Amino acid sequence: MKHSKPDLLAVAFISLMMLAVALYLQHVENMQPCPLCVIQRYAFAAIALFCLIGAFMQRGRARTSAALAACSAIAGAGVAAWHIYIKANPTVSCGIDPLETSLNTLPTAQLLPFLFKADGLCTTDYAPILGLSIPQWALIWFVVLGLFLLRITFKQAR
Repeated sequence: MKHSKPDLLAVAFISLMMLAVALYLQHVENMQPCPLCVIQRYAFAAIALFCLIGAFMQRGRARTSAALAACSAIAGAGVAAWHIYIKANPTVSCGIDPLETSLNTLPTAQLLPFLFKADGLCTTDYAPILGLSIPQWALIWFVVLGLFLLRITFKQAR
């Protein structure tokens, strides 16, 4: 685990960059986040937080932090996959009314509404970015980060 600190910092940086892209799309391109988008933002934030904490812990505990970050990535991948399913089947609801209300009353949504407040619809069709929708890109990044974090978690100590 002696090389995990740079790896964890790199994963935290990528997760924070994904949040920066989300903010750019929301505030510059006027793509309002739906409840599922906001949940994916929470997952990226959790990955970054666990990785930053793990980067400054002892070897064994860094592995635990990487495992928690991997669990966040798996959860984020599940939400992104559900979001892709909803976009493919617009008659399926993402639970906009109760889910949006619940998310928008969380303390983080009150403190950081520019990042964690849900205002959009899950079925809104925005222009693809390099041929993929936003939830498809999120799913790819969750899988890549999750696999990398699992490698860190299960890497043999030398």
